[in-house]
Amino acid sequence: MRKILITLGILIAFIVAVFASWIFGGRQLSLSLDRFWTIETASSRINSVVYEGSGTGGLLHVNDIALSLNDRDGPSPTVGTTKNGELALADSGKVFAFGLPRSEAENLATAPPAGDDAFIEIRRSVLSWPTPFDFNFMTGHSPSWKRHLYYRVLWTKPSGAQLQMLWRYEQYFYPGNGWASGFMTREGSTGLIRLDIRP
Repeated sequence: MRKILITLGILIAFIVAVFASWIFGGRQLSLSLDRFWTIETASSRINSVVYEGSGTGGLLHVNDIALSLNDRDGPSPTVGTTKNGELALADSGKVFAFGLPRSEAENLATAPPAGDDAFIEIRRSVLSWPTPFDFNFMTGHSPSWKRHLYYRVLWTKPSGAQLQMLWRYEQYFYPGNGWASGFMTREGSTGLIRLDIRP
């Protein structure tokens, strides 16, 4: 009987330790797993790109998704027009031209030229983590779970030039409402996290 109680006590202590690790270290564990595997939830061809800003920072609208370029911890690209008049993004001395701007647009806007392969995909973390100690004193409505959501732009020109951009945000789960929009930010962890321009 004593052995059974000791074994049961060890098992309960182990379960409590695992659950505590999941609560307090779930975000980091999720980030670690995301390096190797995420789950695709949507993928579509890019039909339009609209830049709303002053050249640095601002918003890059890809189809109907507004993605921030304002993060201070990640890459800091600039957006403008090339000497050929094309809407372009530049970072670390490299430039990627999206295409000729549409004249009717209020902001800088374009569509992928014929022959370009341009896609945006949305992926989410494999592992969500519980947030029993998150409290919102303003509304009283707090998420019970969180996970990461990724937006990846992959644009390839017929010449072989390629642009890859990756944003990471947090997505909250509210009991009764389900998963909210995936654009919640956390300083030092979210926003544009990767930018690669290959000539």
